[in-house]
Amino acid sequence: QVQLVESGGGLVQAGGSLRLSCAASGRTFSSYVMGWFRQAPGKERDFVAAISRSASTTYYADSVKGRFTISRDNARNTVYLQMNSLKAEDTAVYYCACKTASAGPYDYWGQGTQVTVAS
Repeated sequence: QVQLVESGGGLVQAGGSLRLSCAASGRTFSSYVMGWFRQAPGKERDFVAAISRSASTTYYADSVKGRFTISRDNARNTVYLQMNSLKAEDTAVYYCACKTASAGPYDYWGQGTQVTVAS
């Protein structure tokens, strides 16, 4: 069992930046692929970014490429999402998730953190 706790959300003006953090419990953090997802009101949960176990590979949704950066610190059991040049359409609840398999669904999810971008 893995517990994921997100933090760092809040209210920011359009064009601003936020950094989200997700702290994971357990001793096997480095064995997990980590991802960030978001869900806007009335919409489905969408993929935002993912990072491989060693941080050698990252993946991004087209909507955030060039603006968001995912990173991880395996020594601190933490994954980050640096969000720059925020837009009103980035407003959503952001969730981190992890999985052991490279493919397939994510196994564990955090409770989410609200990001609101004021235009």
